[in-house]
Order: sequence, then structure tokens, then C-alpha cells
Amino acid sequence: MAKLFGTDGIRGVANVELDSTLAYRVGQAAAMVLAGATGHRARILVGKDTRVSSDMLESALSAGIVSVGADVVLLGAAPTPAVAHLTRKTGADAGFVISASHNPVEYNGIKIFNSEGYKLSDELEEQIETILFGSVNIPLKTGAEIGRIAHWSAGVKDYCNDIKYTVQGSLGGLRVLIDCANGAAYKTAREIFPALYADCTFIHDQPNGVNINAGCGSTNLASMRELMKSGAFDIGIAFDGDADRCLAVDETGEMIDGDQIMAICANELKEKEALPENTFVATVMSNLGLFRYAEAQGLSVQVSPVGDRNVLNLMQAEGYRLGGEQSGHVIFLDHSTTGDGQLTAVQFLSILKKRRMKASELRAEVTKFPQAIVNVAVPNELKDAVGEDRDVKAALREISEQLGENGRILVRPSGTEPLYRVMVEAEDAEAVTAMADHVADIIAAVAKSLGDGEAVSETSEEDV
Repeated sequence: MAKLFGTDGIRGVANVELDSTLAYRVGQAAAMVLAGATGHRARILVGKDTRVSSDMLESALSAGIVSVGADVVLLGAAPTPAVAHLTRKTGADAGFVISASHNPVEYNGIKIFNSEGYKLSDELEEQIETILFGSVNIPLKTGAEIGRIAHWSAGVKDYCNDIKYTVQGSLGGLRVLIDCANGAAYKTAREIFPALYADCTFIHDQPNGVNINAGCGSTNLASMRELMKSGAFDIGIAFDGDADRCLAVDETGEMIDGDQIMAICANELKEKEALPENTFVATVMSNLGLFRYAEAQGLSVQVSPVGDRNVLNLMQAEGYRLGGEQSGHVIFLDHSTTGDGQLTAVQFLSILKKRRMKASELRAEVTKFPQAIVNVAVPNELKDAVGEDRDVKAALREISEQLGENGRILVRPSGTEPLYRVMVEAEDAEAVTAMADHVADIIAAVAKSLGDGEAVSETSEEDV
């Protein structure tokens, strides 16, 4: 059977892999699976990011949902975690998000949350795919049984208020530069951070449908780094297109990544005796510096595969309350069911305010090992073959032997893009870059030999 759902919902180039017809059918199938057995008229929330294709997909998705008798509540532009939060808070049967997160504007996607605000299980995704690709009859409603579409843009304000209440006191005195990535946070950030009395300056908060993530946000910190060097701000905060991840920049222009943010938040929770077993969850991509810091602070780290779903699964299985990724997805399970960039920012800023430190001093507490991440373009259909290639495996063995216990290499296919990611980490920055480039070149050559197109590698600071 064809596979539609990836590691973070359905994603593809709008009007190529993901068009209105598919969105309509996904709406039908998902509504049948998530609401068909409830015995009542189902209600489904729908939010979207600011890319130009989101309106088109919202209309098609909503039409599919109401065609099978479920009601739709449109939230308008809304961060992914806002949809998850409001789905759970209002008792809706499901929540849909139309977004491709940090991807360029030509991409879009559909994420689905269940009634508890969690991403769908593999089993539910398979049920939806069975309807889409099988011979299951989809019964269309007629007359009064057709669903209705309502608008509730004010609902996002409820989410903003709930974020503000997760911290005590104010952020008064902090001068904060906030990059909204021309995405879903362009309104909510203005609701949250000034209300906590932070002195805020907003950039990239004028979405026009095509500028989402374009040279801005958590995947491109260049403009924020330059502005931070002016001395006018204590810290910078950057979100991605759907505001489920957050990175920071200190007053010197240096990045504070998800590992550092999460480690500092974990230590704060430990001091408050609010971190079960003094343990939090990171991923295989987390920097070795995080593990050194955790050991020094008496913290334990559990490791999951990459992906916030994998992080959450481990947290739920073992009863942990904090987990996340280097890319800025951080889950505070006491407050949210998914990664939430604005929640993360509020928590981190409150620690900065409490400690009365410079952001650079707080960042320096978690010393990072030099790390190189290189993206290699590999078509999705060639990913498995590239991973099994003997030249690729030999290169990995060679680099692993060279690094020994003083570093590591990790190579994995992206779950959301046609890419392989090569990560090398060690104490010698020049060696790290050379090793990553060497393996990336081999993967690119193998991919080119297996396919008709050319494979291209490029160094990147971001990860899925």
C-alpha cells in the first residue's frame, strides 16, 4: 500500500505532491476515522500557516470534512501548537494544521492531532491511508446531515493567554528581538510577549503569502545575528513558519540552539523539583556538550531517534516531562502536548530574567562540541538504496574508527525532505568539517549513480 504520512504528517510541494483533490480526500478519510465511531456530530478544528497555498488547501480539506458530516471550525492563521492546545481544551474530535513548518513556500503539509492534542498514532494513519488507497466506500451526506463551517479566529487568543500563565512574574526589563519568520506567530507573538512586559521589537512579521521562512526565522538567523550585535537587545528569539520550534541568539550574535535551551530549562526544573527522576529526553542528534552539561548538573538524559514524535513517545512511556531536539522543538508536557516555540521562549526568557545574567553567560553554561551538518539532496525513492550502499557503509566505518570515543558521526535520511543529513561531531572543528564533507560527497556520488538527476550537498545549521 502507498505511504502518505511521513514523520510529521503529510508534506509535499503544493499542487504537485499535495493538491486540492488529495486534501479533500484526506479530509474525508480522516474525519471518518477520527469521528466516525463517536456517535455524535463531530467537530474538527483547522488552522493554517501563512503560505499562499494554505487558503487553497484549507478550502479543500474543509470541504472533504463537511462532506462526510463533520463540522469544521476555522481558526485562521495559527501556530501548530495552538491547534493542538485548542483541540484538547475545547473537546474537539480532532485538529488539522495546514503547514509545511520550516520548509520553503512551495511546500505545504497537513498535520493531524487527535482529541487529546497528540499527533496521530501509526495505526490511525494506516487506517486513513487504507481508505485513501483502498476500495473503501466513503458515504457522502446530504441535506441537513452535511457538516457546517464556522470561523473562530478569537480562539487563538485563548491559546496566547494560556501560554502567558505558564510563568510567574513578568519579563519586564528584558529587551527582546523577535523574528516571526513571516509565519503563524506574526500575530500571536504580539499577544504574548508584550503582555509579559518584555520590551519587544518584531522583525519578519509581515507575511505576504510567499515570504514565509524566506531568509528569516529559526532556519536562517543571519539578519537577527547582525541586529543583535548592535547592543540594543538582551536576547533574540526566532520561530519557524508554524512556530513549533524556537532558537535564540545572545547579545553577541551567537546562536543558542535547542540543546542549550532544553538543558538550561531542565536544570531549572530540577531545582524546582519539577523534573521527574531529574531526567529529560534528547535525540541522537543532540550535541555531546549537552550530555557533558547534564552530567555536571546531576541530570540524566534519555535518547530517542530524531523527530518530536519519537521524543514524545519516550517521554510518555517513561513518565518524563521535558524533551526536545537541537533544532528547537521542545516539549513541556506539563503545558503542551507537542513542541511549542512560543512556550519554549517564555520559559527560557523567564530563566534569563530570574538569573539576571547575560544571554551569552547562560549560553556558555552548555559548551557545544564543534559540529558539522551537511545536507545531501537524495530523491525519496532512492533513500533506502543509498543507505544500503557498500561505499556509504564503508565511509561511515572509516570515520567512526577515526573518531573513536572522542566524537561521532550520524547519517540519516530526512523524514520531511528529499535529503540525507550527515552530522559529524568532535573537538577539532576543521576535522569535523572535512569528515562531513567527505561522507556527503560519497553519498552524493552514490545517489547520482543510482538516479538520473544530480545530487548536491550543502552545509546547514538546521535539522528536522
